[in-house]
Amino acid sequence: MAKPERKKSEDREDREGNELIEKLVGINRVTKVVKGGKTFKMLAMVVIGDGKGRVGYGTGKSKEVPEAISKATNAAKRNMRRIPLREGRTLHHDSHGRFGAGKVVLRSAPAGTGIIAGGPMRAVFEALGIHDVVAKSVGSSNPHNMIKATFAALEDVASPRSVAMRRGKKVNEILGKKQAEEVKE
Repeated sequence: MAKPERKKSEDREDREGNELIEKLVGINRVTKVVKGGKTFKMLAMVVIGDGKGRVGYGTGKSKEVPEAISKATNAAKRNMRRIPLREGRTLHHDSHGRFGAGKVVLRSAPAGTGIIAGGPMRAVFEALGIHDVVAKSVGSSNPHNMIKATFAALEDVASPRSVAMRRGKKVNEILGKKQAEEVKE
């Protein structure tokens, strides 16, 4: 008996599926008023990451909660991005992000600090694999705006190696000798 053919994307999802960290950020009930009355749907927001520098978020809407969560999870898998981390535990530099009225400030932190962040930002950092970071949310406390602002800030983070490559210089010219040795380790 021949095996049914599988798409490459399904194989990749199976390999990644075992090691992905999934965080449910929030569930909202959405009401639409129509001629016959009200229709209720559930909106779920999920953050997913591998704990090694890849993270994504997604939203899903359905009449049932489990279906909304599965839609959000699939959207988050499609929306995954790679974020460069320093020593696999913190950010390379401070960053600011903004989406709508939501503003966030992300700061790298020394080892042992932990994740000092509130609500939805904590879910993003845990899924991303950051162990030491200080974050502050200024403005909107809406989870959708906070997560999108956090992703805007994370997209601005660049590793010294990528900056040096873009400028056509060496890493120690960008950072200095002492810090360049720390990056190599």
